[in-house]
Amino acid sequence: MVVVSRPAQIRFTFAGRVAFAVLFCALLAAGCSGDNRPAYAPTYSSTPPPMPTRYVFGVHPLHNPQKLFETYEPLLRYLNTLLDIPNARIALETSNTYQDFDVKLARRALHFALPNPYRTLTGQDRGYRIFAKMDNDEDFRGIIILRKDSDIRCVADLRGKAMSCPAPTALAATMMPQLYLREHGLTSLDEVETLYVGTHHSAIMNVLLGRTAAASTWPPAWREFLAERPQAQQELEVRWRTDPLPSNGLLARDDVPAAVADRVRDLLLGLQESPEGRDILRRLGIPRFVAADSATYAPVAAFLREFKAKVRPLPD
Repeated sequence: MVVVSRPAQIRFTFAGRVAFAVLFCALLAAGCSGDNRPAYAPTYSSTPPPMPTRYVFGVHPLHNPQKLFETYEPLLRYLNTLLDIPNARIALETSNTYQDFDVKLARRALHFALPNPYRTLTGQDRGYRIFAKMDNDEDFRGIIILRKDSDIRCVADLRGKAMSCPAPTALAATMMPQLYLREHGLTSLDEVETLYVGTHHSAIMNVLLGRTAAASTWPPAWREFLAERPQAQQELEVRWRTDPLPSNGLLARDDVPAAVADRVRDLLLGLQESPEGRDILRRLGIPRFVAADSATYAPVAAFLREFKAKVRPLPD
């Protein structure tokens, strides 16, 4: 049994009182030190901070979605780095098929768009403004591909056979070849079974596999196909080529602020002036972007009138 003496208890109580007194004096001194700074208090505002504005940049299916993203994402990074517009960001939008892209453009879901020349012109009816174009007009033509062992010697030999095409609204890859066939031996497009297969790659694969007698596409897609499948060079050939038209255009939606649209235009038109910009243009397969407006596409408008008269109607 341990016995605690009263003196020990008295000493403990006394020490506690001393500690309390010291703490009290310190607090009192702080209150009398003359520091009148107010304690922290949160501030409130009825106006939330500005959210980043996202502008969607849509590119029509020049390639499959993965290839399109790999090709155009460096361009979008470049634009965002140099845009210098507070809270503004530009996002890339890819599409699986021409139809998907056409729907987005028709619904004004895109702030900026890179469509083919046909949709460049119809985009104006939906409140878009043409401000630039790709400077690769020599590449903007249709080509018709056949197997090298095909017995087709002239356009008329395609009667009763099938041709695979990317999409009804693909200007260079479908519409220009269809008018070419009409003017070089076919009295009607109905004389050929036309299969719209969704992409350039699928169109070429169909003729490679013998499912169709011919395929229509355009030179960049043909070069890309051969790069992926070099052996196809031994089995396929370009039999016919159309004349060229002005290449793909660039559109800005009418409600995009002028400062943003003008800055995007200036950055695109100046790409060739820097090493980084030239590398981006090399990826895109073009020498530069150039300024354009509706007058630039007058030859396309004339082509569309002839196409509607000789080949088939077109969707708006």
